[in-house]
Amino acid sequence: MAWSPDLFADEADAPPAEVRCASVLLPLPLPEPFDYALPDGVEAAPGDHVAVTLSGRTVRGVVWSTGVAPGERALKAVEERLHAPPLPAVTRRFVDWVAKYTVNPPGAVLRMALRGSSPWKPAPTEIVYTPTGDVPAKLTPARRKALDAAVELGEATAARLAKAAGVSSSVIKGLLEQGALRWREREVDPPYDAPDPGFGGLALTPKQVAAAKELKALVQLGGHQAALLDGVTGSGKTEVYFDSIAAALEADDSSQVLVLLPEIALTQQILQRFEARFGARPAEWHSEISDAERRRAWRRVAEGQARIVVGARSALFLPFTNLKLIVVDEEHDGSYKQDEGVIYQARDMAVARAKLGDAAIVLASATPSIESLVNARRGRYFHVVLPGRPGLSVLPEIETVDIRRHRPEKDRWIAAPLVEAVEETLKRGEQALLFLNRRGYAPLVICRACGHRMKAPDTDSWLVEHRYTNRLVCHHTGFSIPKPEKCPACSEKDSLHPVGPGVERLAEEARAVFPDARVDVFSSDTAQDPAQVRAKVEAMASGAIDILIGTQIVAKGHNFPLLTLVGVVDADLGLRGGDMRAGERTYQTLVQVAGRAGRADKPGRAMLQTCMPDHEAMVALCAGDRDGFLETEILSREELGLPPFGRLASMTLSGPDEAKLESAARDAGKAAPNVEGAHVMGPAEPPIAVVRGRWRRRFLVNTDLSVDISNYMRAWRARFKPPAAVRVSVDIEPYSFL
Repeated sequence: MAWSPDLFADEADAPPAEVRCASVLLPLPLPEPFDYALPDGVEAAPGDHVAVTLSGRTVRGVVWSTGVAPGERALKAVEERLHAPPLPAVTRRFVDWVAKYTVNPPGAVLRMALRGSSPWKPAPTEIVYTPTGDVPAKLTPARRKALDAAVELGEATAARLAKAAGVSSSVIKGLLEQGALRWREREVDPPYDAPDPGFGGLALTPKQVAAAKELKALVQLGGHQAALLDGVTGSGKTEVYFDSIAAALEADDSSQVLVLLPEIALTQQILQRFEARFGARPAEWHSEISDAERRRAWRRVAEGQARIVVGARSALFLPFTNLKLIVVDEEHDGSYKQDEGVIYQARDMAVARAKLGDAAIVLASATPSIESLVNARRGRYFHVVLPGRPGLSVLPEIETVDIRRHRPEKDRWIAAPLVEAVEETLKRGEQALLFLNRRGYAPLVICRACGHRMKAPDTDSWLVEHRYTNRLVCHHTGFSIPKPEKCPACSEKDSLHPVGPGVERLAEEARAVFPDARVDVFSSDTAQDPAQVRAKVEAMASGAIDILIGTQIVAKGHNFPLLTLVGVVDADLGLRGGDMRAGERTYQTLVQVAGRAGRADKPGRAMLQTCMPDHEAMVALCAGDRDGFLETEILSREELGLPPFGRLASMTLSGPDEAKLESAARDAGKAAPNVEGAHVMGPAEPPIAVVRGRWRRRFLVNTDLSVDISNYMRAWRARFKPPAAVRVSVDIEPYSFL
């Protein structure tokens, strides 16, 4: 044998053994998973929830990968694997993709996927009792009542059984000891009822049948398919995409469907329609559900038991095990854009989620976004068109009221032609809707004595007067104060005067002009939860309201059979400012709100009060020339290289010290990568320069389609380090320029 020094090496010099480890992603704003050792007796696989130590405290995270690490690495150990449904691989890929696209730490995205669900906590259980069929030898009247109640309820807790029978808990205990009742432990969170694809449904028109067949065929193809369902308001898009949902459910007994809605206010109405169509109520997911319902929905989705989920944008991050179809209703709606925390566009993320999961997606709208229309033209999406309303229902006639010629009276906002139209509508026993997308009583409060304008103390925005609560509110931060009796600048008493109208002021005017009419206000201030929304909708649908004053909450999805007149009090409101989508958004909003009129067998009418009757959006609305308007917008975007013909991103720096922020912004500007096809504008002061006591500066980046704007922004962000007090946020495809 050849001599080798290894033959005489001390055991201590031998290479250390490798250790099993898990890379754990924590729901914190951290850039990557952390490695932890897997001790003997602890098994964990990717997707499992585990407890680990970070900075001396126990935190929960998700295993992103497993492997081995060299023994010399001193790794903290995983404390335990938590008994919770694992996070599916496609959800983990989606978290990574969203983090990369939006230029955010993956831990921050994971936090959205786990927020409020407490998936690591054991599912709560309770003891329930059922009758055995045996009758105790000594059957007292109380025991007889308890047994009768047990038979009627089938299965119930002791407390519920005792309450139903009107007896004490000792009676229940006695029946259990006598063998007349048996007990079992069950989860508190009941499973969802299984939907039946063939349960119900309305008779479809030939055009609806044709559209439904196209969507069903796409779903039945399997794999990733994308379609734009483009139908005028009231054309029956919901019933049409219901057929595609039925096709997805029929194709696979384990398939799941997600339906996204832009407004929580729409949830209750759509849930009722789902129940009528599929015989079962879907799972809900939005900010207004209780913690118990949130826990139930998260776990049942992760187990594959919740087959249909209806929810807000955050439902995209639920742990679906077999998601086969996503429907984005009102896909054009700006509410799909999240502007705080991880900033993302849920419509675009839904398309990405469908592609990652090899699922179909249907984007539905009466006024599709330009991005979706261009994707359909380019062949990326199938374009399914519903051209008209079913039955006798027709689209409303739309006309403008030039308020330069028909000026309302002093301190009034409803012009004479609209007043006359409302009077005629009420005489016929029909309903009117007055639309103003501005909450509160007045958007500005000014001192008549010194001219002082009431502003939030830490935000560069006007305080809005809310007369119902007698408070001044900042709609950007939620700051509010009781309305002062005197001006804080000059101390003049009773000098603070409201300027301009909000829906509360408009309602005050409507009650004065139409004293015999029943007037109500529908906004997020007057309908703050699903029950209040349902009450408003039912009151309007039943005819208990004559004139409804509403914000954009009334423009989406509601069906009011007696509503024949829509009056838009300030049709120009959305056209102000420098937003590139101003014309598109205004057109979409006005089409949606006008479409509330004449949805039954009565013709509808919409009147738009405007100072700009010659604006292309107003002309197109009156002429019913949607395609002409959109063609003009598309050509304009193409000439300017704006989305979808170019890419946009913004970078916002904020800090408590304006001078230090200015310096940091200059440093950031110098660090911007010099890339062909990318143009950087800024830093500039946004219209609202201070929010929550922090000054802001913004850059806007416009690139060619050849530039990966997410990688560009990530590289730029890595090239400078701002002071500790300065925060930096990146927004890919910004929607807000305030």
